[in-house]
Amino acid sequence: MPERPPAEPPGKVRPVTKPQGSRADGKTRKAKAAGADTADGVTTSGGRRPRGGKAVTASAAGASPAADAVATGDGGASPETRSRLDVRKTYKLFIGGAFPRSESGRSYPVAGPDGTLLAHAARASRKDARDAVVAARKAGPGWAGATAYNRGQVLYRVAELLQGRAAQFAGEIVKNEGLSGPKAARAVAEAIDRWVWYAGWPDKVAQVAGAANPVAGPYFNFSVPEPTGVVAVLAPPESGLLGLVSVLAPVIATGNTAVVVASEPAPLPAVTLAEVLATSDVPGGVVNMLTGRLAELAPVLAAHMDVNAIDLTGAPAGRRAELERLAAGNVKRVLAAEEDWAAPPSPARMFAFLEIKTVWHPVGA
Repeated sequence: MPERPPAEPPGKVRPVTKPQGSRADGKTRKAKAAGADTADGVTTSGGRRPRGGKAVTASAAGASPAADAVATGDGGASPETRSRLDVRKTYKLFIGGAFPRSESGRSYPVAGPDGTLLAHAARASRKDARDAVVAARKAGPGWAGATAYNRGQVLYRVAELLQGRAAQFAGEIVKNEGLSGPKAARAVAEAIDRWVWYAGWPDKVAQVAGAANPVAGPYFNFSVPEPTGVVAVLAPPESGLLGLVSVLAPVIATGNTAVVVASEPAPLPAVTLAEVLATSDVPGGVVNMLTGRLAELAPVLAAHMDVNAIDLTGAPAGRRAELERLAAGNVKRVLAAEEDWAAPPSPARMFAFLEIKTVWHPVGA
């Protein structure tokens, strides 16, 4: 039986032979075994030496937030304590699919019910109103020529985006109109439902408003609804997003294009709606949103010879007679109806901006 080597005396350390070409000593091997490396006297986790020999302190090793700030170049403040300025929103016009400032450079203050300044909205000029009409006229043939089914799809996509921004709309309504949070959320939900309701109508209007008429003779006679063209819409000032949707959606659902004068005291939801339209499938120019003084913009649109119809819902009762007189210059269609926006909608607003074309066709030809 082979003899065992004699036991080494207690306390004696066996010498370790370094591998040839290795510079590691016992300390570095112990550090690597623990998953650490050293660099300029600072220990880092992960076993890698910082580039350039720069000292890096690992948070996992229990470093202080101040040390983290130095390591990441934060100037001494941790991410939890750094403060920043909010990005303030610039409220602009919406014309031809773009967001220009007023050509006049003017703006007006928008305040909440308690007088708190919320924003400065662009104050559209007569030139801005004329530019909006030009954009609406340019977009008219393409929008009216799209299939009714496609228009319905486009409007439904707008409802999807409205739903995605519901919290933003509710917040603006709370600030601009003074409603409570639950009431504002309910108003936004009703506006979205109203938009979905009108999105279902484009491919049904022809069946409801049109007809095949019996005539005495060898002819077919059809009544076919067609869009009126460019419609100026004066949004109701005190009804918020629901009122705006209720006057705008029926106009574009039937193939018209719109120039909208937003509520003067509460324009914030209208500007956000314009942002929704800009990021949806609605072609540029189909909806043009103006903010500013109603007394300045309404007469321009009522007298404009390239506007085919005007909705005076948002005009004060005392001003409507004068606006109707101006609208008679080119025989505009005029709608001036007082409505309860909380009531269920009806197709009447769509029919108000439709022309009925009569088509005769010989039988058997």
